[in-house]
Amino acid sequence: MVSSVARTPLNSVVVQRRSKNKSYRQSYRSCLGAASRLCFTPGLTARRLNASRRAPKSRDITEKVSPEQLALLMKTEWQLSYITPLYQFRHTQLRSYSRQLSAFIAAEKQQGLAMEVEGPQSSFRVSFSVVQGMVETDDDAETVFIQIHSKSLFDRQDEPQRSVWRGWLSCINGNPDYLRSLPKDFICLPLFGSSGAEGLTCVVKSWFQQTFDCCFGPLEISNTSLQWLLALWTHCHMESSIQHLKMNWTVPVVPPLQVTYTVNPQDAWELWSSVRKDHQEENEGGEEVKDESIVDIDEVMRFTQALKSHFYRHFRLDLSAGSLNQVSTALGSAKCSGRIKISNSKYMITTLTLLTECALLKMPI
Repeated sequence: MVSSVARTPLNSVVVQRRSKNKSYRQSYRSCLGAASRLCFTPGLTARRLNASRRAPKSRDITEKVSPEQLALLMKTEWQLSYITPLYQFRHTQLRSYSRQLSAFIAAEKQQGLAMEVEGPQSSFRVSFSVVQGMVETDDDAETVFIQIHSKSLFDRQDEPQRSVWRGWLSCINGNPDYLRSLPKDFICLPLFGSSGAEGLTCVVKSWFQQTFDCCFGPLEISNTSLQWLLALWTHCHMESSIQHLKMNWTVPVVPPLQVTYTVNPQDAWELWSSVRKDHQEENEGGEEVKDESIVDIDEVMRFTQALKSHFYRHFRLDLSAGSLNQVSTALGSAKCSGRIKISNSKYMITTLTLLTECALLKMPI
């Protein structure tokens, strides 16, 4: 059931709707960097990832987010995209959006544009819902979850529809300066995850673009972001066992060499603790005292280098010449292609905060 008390940030007000054609053309121009309603907002593409962030701590977010809704987000591998701010999106209109998107999919299917699903489908039913409580600041908009259900023409009449596609839009600890600079009729849910047939993903994105004057783009997870996850997840080991620390590297030889590097979790945590202790001792006597609750990029890079040095001592192969493609632990996994899986809700906010930051930095406006 969709609740009507879901919060849209205060910088959103109702204004007159534009025609869809004009909206879509403007969204297209926005993606190309031309003038748009957002042309006076600060450009984020010149910024970089934060050089420091709070060390993750175990949090029971089921105190504010229902376990049923969390289960929808957990243990599924999501393909990430970024999405620019949405024009006149309202959390109170989710029932209407469900009907509109259902009708849009039906129209696209009739034209033969939404057929990339498993087997012939008789109909599609769309549901939008709010993941209540999945916010961290007053500037964050509530996370929205979307499901598409369908039933095969060959199913019995009494068989229920099954979920064929799922997706969500989120903003966790979004950059406050950017969020507050948006025009009043835009809200920002920059992180988009999808799981299901690519054809349906394209149709959903097309509907959003035409309805809310937004655009999508691929969200790869950079080498630096993977290293952040490597360090942050290892940091959690003493509170929640990571069970393993697994990395996939590609070394640029002919043909390219794929390396899978797995580290004992206790060894990884001791190495991370050693790096943090050495960094703190180096800073002793300085003007600023290192806050132990903060992790900075220098520690992250040193940790990664220590792991590469350990690998070199054993196998005489220098991973510094290669690229980190994937990181996985019992807490989750992340791939450079933009695929993410969260397996432990206690550290979900830490992961989504980093990914929200990546999405905001990737946006062209």
